[in-house]
Amino acid sequence: MSMLQLLFLQWFLPFMIFSDLFIISNGDVGTAARYGSPYIPSACFGNDQAQFPTSNLFGSAGEGIWDNGASCGREYLVRCISSSKQQACISGVTIQIKIVDRANTSVSQPSSPGTTIVLSEPAFSMIADASASTDINIDFQQV
Repeated sequence: MSMLQLLFLQWFLPFMIFSDLFIISNGDVGTAARYGSPYIPSACFGNDQAQFPTSNLFGSAGEGIWDNGASCGREYLVRCISSSKQQACISGVTIQIKIVDRANTSVSQPSSPGTTIVLSEPAFSMIADASASTDINIDFQQV
């Protein structure tokens, strides 16, 4: 075995394996709460029922992603990564949601104020235990 191959095996290969352990997310990290009906009127689309995806996987944008309304209609991949309640996250589940409202002005109040995204009840229950009384930490990425 040459010296170059030996150096590769001793230094570079372990470094590459070790560095892969720290690649957890390609998106952003934030918090999510949930809200129930009524969902209209919304800040994005008013009373238009067509705004809601048939899957009922939608949410309201918190101030951090509201972007003066530019977030209306944006879609995000969202997954639960942790919560103050043990085992609240449903492991391995990622959902795609559509932003249809602004959290600060939604008709229904979120379960927890000041979160990044407020998810509809069906969306929240797909990634976290529906009985979780607090907000959850999420990984989210715009699609």
